[in-house]
Amino acid sequence: MPEDQTDTTSEVTPAPETGDLVVDSALTDLDAVDTADLDAVLAAGEAVHATLTSRLSDLGS
Repeated sequence: MPEDQTDTTSEVTPAPETGDLVVDSALTDLDAVDTADLDAVLAAGEAVHATLTSRLSDLGS
């Protein structure tokens, strides 16, 4: 490939799987967000944070 051309193909990496259905669902939702929509990325990130916080607090009880 000539140096002035860039490879625009990219491999899609699936969302990680943790084995926890709730966490996996939140990560899948985050993975599905349009990265050009920063408000959607922020909202999805906050939702994942809340989910992870909740699941981790369950470990302490």
